[in-house]
Amino acid sequence: MANVDVDRTRGMLTVQLTGLDRLWALKSRVEVPLTQVRGATHDPGIAHEHKGAKVGGTNMPGVITAGRFRRHGDMIFWAVRKPANAVVVELTDGAPFRRLVVETDDPRATVALVEGAIPN
Repeated sequence: MANVDVDRTRGMLTVQLTGLDRLWALKSRVEVPLTQVRGATHDPGIAHEHKGAKVGGTNMPGVITAGRFRRHGDMIFWAVRKPANAVVVELTDGAPFRRLVVETDDPRATVALVEGAIPN
């Protein structure tokens, strides 16, 4: 599970992994400047997409996808066990990842938080 937070003072979007997800992903936290965030969507269907080549993390189909994956030359960060709660955060060129695909407790609230924090 991931906690997504926006720090407007620092201009950062933070994804903090909790519990064993930190172990599976080989990472506990991802921070991205808000200026590199393009948008967010609730997308349960993304779990059916090809993940790409695992760079570091865990991929047990139907159980968990967590860590860094390279697909079509882009790095994508995953932290999903329950695809029904998957949120996809699209990032710009120059960001450490092209996408952050994370599971949250309340996907709709997470999408609203991220969308509301994107600078105009």
